[in-house]
Amino acid sequence: MPEFLAAQALLPEGWRRDVLVTCDAAGIITAVTPDVPAGDARRLRGAVIPGVPNLHGHAFQRAMAGGAERRSPAGQDSFWTWRETMYRFALTLSPEDTEAIGAMLYAECLSRGFTQVAEFHYLHHAPDGAPYADRSEMAQRLFAAGEATGIGVTMLPSLYRHGGIFGAPPHDGQRRFLNDLDGFFDILERVKATAARQRNAAWGVAPHSLRAVTPQMLQAMAALDAPIHIHAAEQEREVGECLAATGLRPVEWLLRHCPIDRRWVVIHATHMSATETRELAATGAVAGLCPSTEASLGDGVFPLPDYLAAGGVLGLGTDSHVGTDPAAELRQLETSQRLALELRSVATDEARPHPGRALLERALAGGAQACGVPLGAIAVGMRCDLVELDDEHPTLVGRAGDGLLDAWVFGPADRMVRSVAVGGRMVVESGRHIREGTIRENFARTMRSLGA
Repeated sequence: MPEFLAAQALLPEGWRRDVLVTCDAAGIITAVTPDVPAGDARRLRGAVIPGVPNLHGHAFQRAMAGGAERRSPAGQDSFWTWRETMYRFALTLSPEDTEAIGAMLYAECLSRGFTQVAEFHYLHHAPDGAPYADRSEMAQRLFAAGEATGIGVTMLPSLYRHGGIFGAPPHDGQRRFLNDLDGFFDILERVKATAARQRNAAWGVAPHSLRAVTPQMLQAMAALDAPIHIHAAEQEREVGECLAATGLRPVEWLLRHCPIDRRWVVIHATHMSATETRELAATGAVAGLCPSTEASLGDGVFPLPDYLAAGGVLGLGTDSHVGTDPAAELRQLETSQRLALELRSVATDEARPHPGRALLERALAGGAQACGVPLGAIAVGMRCDLVELDDEHPTLVGRAGDGLLDAWVFGPADRMVRSVAVGGRMVVESGRHIREGTIRENFARTMRSLGA
């Protein structure tokens, strides 16, 4: 059985030294024993934290990162002008392209400390909108990228039918995304079969948004015993359109018409009223925050203090992948609050005075819930996902415990992760993914062919 001896490790009860972590052949932790002398176990001399779940992303958009920044001729650029660029780019990708892009993204995520990704997957069909022979072809390519890199994948096939609130016709650029319920459930059954075969895979569903599905479609999703992810209240314009169509704000509509509970993950939830914020927190659902993307797209600032005060659960994703580092997402979340509120240490409380740990522990618990996988803690019964931070990195040297986490999140950042294990298997060594060379070559070839 794989065994790891961590010089210091963050356990649910706090930091402990010389921790022996033992896992079984399936990669599940069977024992966690502090104060163990050195033996034959794999030695992790840096600080060890649990692998971080990435609860939201669209893998193909990694190839757009940095390539959609130029001002448009009309100016006044926004999420909505970015979306037009994304639609055009999505029409260019083959299944082979998507697999190469996914592998690059997943290797990058692993090398920075993410060990599970929830793939909010809506790029289903061929460029002309026709289904592939296997309707789940594009999802299977991302499963393959997950297998090749070693990251865990929670595949969330997205149901996308309309182009506006409850029935508006779709945009032509959305043609690769579109399904009816029968087509969607065909994809889902194939995804479930693949997830059952793969070592670290899981599944859920993603009714894309109130713009894209009908109430009847949401009812069909709500009947499933699985994670249910939905975009909501990302932009003020979206809120206005929902108010005009239904008389309710997006999160308000969901709370009134859907059985929102711990299965649900409301992605972004940026523009909520005080009442929505309190009521969403009370459901036990996860607010899926994507700080670097929300900043990139000009979405706005999440009402973090009020949500935390109400006991809300949150997790972090990288969405469009302009960032792929959990520490950077944690930093962006906290510093956006500092800018908006002119305060510091916004995410802390008396029990957790260090923002690095306060934010990390929330992201671990909420991300695991959102991904539907037992991870996010170094504890018996959890998957053995371990991230070793480099104690010799200039930003971390001489630091320990919660102070080290603050330095990891808020200090100058560049390859501060030394090694990563997923399910007890090493996938990152000496700061680099074990297959980085081949993955980067394939990605570069794909980008050149796309003219990116």
